[in-house]
Parts: sequence; C-alpha cells; structure tokens
Amino acid sequence: MTGFDDARLDDVVVRQADRADLLDVLRIERTCFDEPWPYSAFELFVDEPAFLVAARGNEVLGYVVADVMPNHGNDIGHVKDLAVRPEARGQGLGRHLLVSALTRLVMASAAVVKLEVRVSNEPALELYRSVGFQAARRNPGYYSNGEDAYIMVLDLDEWKSG
Repeated sequence: MTGFDDARLDDVVVRQADRADLLDVLRIERTCFDEPWPYSAFELFVDEPAFLVAARGNEVLGYVVADVMPNHGNDIGHVKDLAVRPEARGQGLGRHLLVSALTRLVMASAAVVKLEVRVSNEPALELYRSVGFQAARRNPGYYSNGEDAYIMVLDLDEWKSG
C-alpha cells in the first residue's frame, strides 16, 4: 500500500474492470462496507460497461459497479456499488468514478439512473446530490440492520445538458 498524501488525480486512470482486478475490488469492498458483496457478485458484473476501476499503475484505488436494465425504450441505469479506499478519499476519485459510470450509462442508452444509499451515509449523499441525484423516496428497513435507504434518481438528459 502506498501513501496517498502527495497523490494527484492526473496519474489515476479510470478504466473498465477486468477479472484481474476482482481481488483488489473485493479487498476495498470488505474495508468499506459492513455487509460486503461476495466475490461471486463482482464476477457477475465484470462484463458490464460501467464496472470501472480507478487505478494508479497496478494499484486499484476505487471502483464503481453500474448496469442498465431495458425498460420499454426508457432504459434504467442502476449504480449498484461505489467505493474508494479510505486513504484515497477526499481527492475526487468517487466523483470521477461516478461521472465516468454515468457517461457509460448514457452511451448504453439509459434514460435515468437510480441507486440506493443509507440515510446515514452523509459523504455518499453529498456526492450523489452534487452530481444531480435527488431522493425519490425513503425505503424503510432496506438494509439488514434495519437502516432505511434513500432511493435516488437522476435524469440523464438533464444531467447531459447541465
């Protein structure tokens, strides 16, 4: 693990995740979440166009997993998971990953994007709101510990023109 204090985003590349990244992604997932996804869940999404990693050289610093569901011509993007290593936070990587995923979802013909986020996760809420997501509703007891989730949505046509 390297220090991140003197790091800049100009040497970080956001690229498509591949199978070789999955163990690094899993390590970040386990570090960041109380209810981490299993390895097999990441395997299912490895070919999705919006499963991206932020990497410096061979070092994976964060990732985003998003996909598109067909919906009668108004396809729905879904940001399923987003995490940045704790020591790499505060540098704009989460935002860079999210915007890159949204761009990929636009190219994949999504009209809107949704995501779920813990109501207590202020850093994530701040990030999602800064990009244009709005809370559409609150889903009581969504998480296994009973915590509520906000279901947030973003209209990609508005986002593209904004």
